[in-house]
This record gives sequence, structure tokens and C-alpha cells, in this order.
Amino acid sequence: QVQLVESGGGLVQAGGSLRLACAASGRTFRTYVMGWFRQAPGKEREFVAAINWSSSSTYYADSVKGRFTISRGNGKNTVYLQMNSLKHEDTAVYYCAGDYTIIISTKGEDYDYWGQGTQVTVSS
Repeated sequence: QVQLVESGGGLVQAGGSLRLACAASGRTFRTYVMGWFRQAPGKEREFVAAINWSSSSTYYADSVKGRFTISRGNGKNTVYLQMNSLKHEDTAVYYCAGDYTIIISTKGEDYDYWGQGTQVTVSS
């Protein structure tokens, strides 16, 4: 059984930083694209960032480019999202997702596995 478990969410002031982590278990995710999505209250889920299996390719939403960094742990089964210069509009539930492919997708429907989400709240 595949499991993705996010951690690291919380409350932070605008301008602050948080680092989210996603731990994968159940099977190797070394060949998976891993992505982060978020959903704010009353809004649709949106793509945030993704990374391929070798960490040679990353992709970011324009809204977070230059502020967020996605990376993989050495064992490849952990993915991180470093979030700097946080803004109130970054407030959302953040979800980790895995896609068994070599091509990065920004579409949630392409991802096979999802975590339960972690709340990030940025106070203005």
C-alpha cells in the first residue's frame, strides 16, 4: 500500500519561512515525479511545484517562482518544499502527490497518489 505523509505545516507571519516534507512509503518512489499542490478555502486545487526522479528537472507555478524550492532527499523517498518570503495568499492546505512517469505534469489528475495534506497559514 502506497502512503504519502506530509509534515511541516503551521502558522507563520508574512515574510517568514516554512519547510514542508513528504515521506513516501510502500514502494520505491525513485522513478516517480513528485509534486506539491495546494488548495485554499473556496478555491480550486492548484499546482505549486514538481521534481523529476533524478532531481535534474523542476517546475514551479509562476506565483511561487523565486520563493519556493522543491528538492528530494538522498534516498529519493522524501520530497521537500522550502517556502520563503511567504505571503498571506500562500495560505492553503498543501498536498504532496506522486506520478509514476518521467515527465513532469502540472495537472493533478495525472498524479496517482496523494497525501492527506498539511495546513499552512500565513498571517498578514
